[in-house]
Amino acid sequence: MDKLESKIKKISQITEKHYQLFLEADPSKKIIASYLDRAYKYELVCGKDLLGVILLIDTRPKTVEIVNLAVDERFQNQGYGERLVNFGLTWAKKHQYHTVEIGTGSTSFAQLYLYQKCGFRVVNIDTNFFVDNYDEPIIENKLVLKDMIRLRKNLD
Repeated sequence: MDKLESKIKKISQITEKHYQLFLEADPSKKIIASYLDRAYKYELVCGKDLLGVILLIDTRPKTVEIVNLAVDERFQNQGYGERLVNFGLTWAKKHQYHTVEIGTGSTSFAQLYLYQKCGFRVVNIDTNFFVDNYDEPIIENKLVLKDMIRLRKNLD
């Protein structure tokens, strides 16, 4: 897959493939439903292949949060996640946001690495977030996911 041929564009209509990617990043249909309608929705495509998605929402004045970011399993570890994060940062700056936030699981080691590589800093831990907000336990990297790590990047 040639990165130069891939492009990021607004999602015009959510398909089953989009929704499957949303669920890869967030296994709760209820939580996805809580932000999907108000999200800025973008997809990374190459030809007819859907490579990844990024959803952003307004949270506070001049602050936007990346609430869903996923890359199709077949295209992971090829730089597409970083490309989507950097797209989100550029998009936020272009739209006069000062801060971009993101949350991820405390057991999401690859994601924590990626976000810090892109300049995000850990600012908070939501203790028991996944225990309190998800109906089923989430197992990741052979660990029960309990806490959300909150990260922030200031664009000024």
